[in-house]
Amino acid sequence: GVLGFDYGYALECPDALVIWEAQFGDFANGAQVVIDQFIASAHEKWNQRSKLALLLPHGFEGQGPEHSSARLERFLQLCARGNLRVTVPTTAAQYFHLLRSQAYLEPGVPLVVLTPKSLLRAHAAESPASELLSGSFRAVLDDPERPPRVERLALCTGKVGHELMQRRAAAGSAPTTAVVRLERLHPFPEAELRALLAGMPELREVVWVQEEPRNMGAFAFVAPRL
Repeated sequence: GVLGFDYGYALECPDALVIWEAQFGDFANGAQVVIDQFIASAHEKWNQRSKLALLLPHGFEGQGPEHSSARLERFLQLCARGNLRVTVPTTAAQYFHLLRSQAYLEPGVPLVVLTPKSLLRAHAAESPASELLSGSFRAVLDDPERPPRVERLALCTGKVGHELMQRRAAAGSAPTTAVVRLERLHPFPEAELRALLAGMPELREVVWVQEEPRNMGAFAFVAPRL
């Protein structure tokens, strides 16, 4: 009911940024009919646009299977021709610039934001004030400590990127694996990813890393594009 009210307001005021935040990711299960029929397909069926943003906690953090997944795969299955923006910001600055860009986006496109709860207080997700005062949302985040020689690239999205970098640092040996985060899954940032790969001439292997099982998460969406 709340989502229906918010979406009605979003259609009446297409220039307004309406944010619907779920306490847990599985709250979207009960709203799935509204998401399928009115949010993902509104422009195609009725030429209606909105800037509605859905904030859905997502991440395997020990709170049970339903609370751990906002069913990212469902939203990616609804994506076509830029009808949704599906994002997983992993720093404070990225989250700030994402909402800022959504407020100014023209024409409006509904936004899905997967928000891991553990990143709310994680030092790795902090951003200096300078990154909030300038810059913009980046669809691809390069490895902040990229090894000088990259032979293996671990592509991922969400908090698992921070965990991979922490594990690499704990290993202590000279790394040859870079960790790159896709902060936006749809529209897929092909141009940005190609530009980043061009700077890794010794790259031999690209792997996709996710927390979810193979039939969940972004794997089925990302694999054909890789």
